[in-house]
Amino acid sequence: MRVISLVVEGLERANEEGLMAWLMAQDADVICLQDTQCSEYSLKSNDFFPPEYNAYFLDNFSDHRKNGVAIYCRTLPKAIMTGLGFVDFDDKGLYIQADFQHVSVGSLLMPSGIAGDEAMNTKLKFMDLLGGHLQKVKNKRRDFILCGGWELACKSADAEEAGNRVDIPGFSDVEQGWLNTLYKTGYCDAFRAFNTDADEFTWWPEGDDAGGLRTDTHVVSIALCNRIDNAAIYTQEAFSDHAPVIIDYDVDL
Repeated sequence: MRVISLVVEGLERANEEGLMAWLMAQDADVICLQDTQCSEYSLKSNDFFPPEYNAYFLDNFSDHRKNGVAIYCRTLPKAIMTGLGFVDFDDKGLYIQADFQHVSVGSLLMPSGIAGDEAMNTKLKFMDLLGGHLQKVKNKRRDFILCGGWELACKSADAEEAGNRVDIPGFSDVEQGWLNTLYKTGYCDAFRAFNTDADEFTWWPEGDDAGGLRTDTHVVSIALCNRIDNAAIYTQEAFSDHAPVIIDYDVDL
C-alpha cells in the first residue's frame, strides 16, 4: 500500500504547479493532503475529482479558505471520520480519517504555533488532546497511519540549521518532549523507521534559500514499523513550501 502526504498550502494553487497530474502518476493507494484552503464545493475543476479515487474533504466551517484536509482513496473505505471529537477544534478543518478493514489512515494538519504565544497555546492544547486520543485508540484491533504537517520534530538532524537556531518551529522543549513521549508509547516515525539518510527535509518555512525542516511525516502504530518497504521525500518539483512524503507499506487494504 502506497500512501502519499503533502501540505499543499492551497490545493488549487498547488495544482497550478502540476500537483494533481503528478499525484495521478504515483500509483498511490491513499493520498493525504493538508492545508487545502478550499471546500469540496469550491473546487470547479475535474482535476480534483479523478475517477480512479474516492475523494473526501473537511474544510474550516467558518471560512473554507483556512486550513482544510482531504483524503483520496483508491479503494472505497469502510467509513470516513471527520474530526477527532475535540469540541474546540473539529470545526477548524484539521483531521479526516479513512477506515479500512484493518488499518485507518488519517490526514492531519497540526495547528501552527509560529504566530505568537496565543497560537502556541492553541497548538499545545490540541497536542494534549491528540496525545490522549492516540493512547486510547492504540489498543484497538487496527493499525493507524497518521499523515500530515505536524510542525514537530525531536532530533537535531531534522533541522538543517539546528546548531544555529533556537526559534525553529516545532523544536521547543515541550514540543520535542511530547513527540518523544509519543514515540515511546506505541507509535513511531515511519519515515525514520526506514530511511536514516541525512539532509532529508520536507518544509522550508522561510523559502528555498533558508534552512529546511523535516516536520512532515507519517506517525504510525508500532506494529507497522517493521512493515515499511520504502520511504522517500520528493523534491524534484515544488508544489508548495512542503515536499511530498511517499511511504510504501506491506499492508493490504
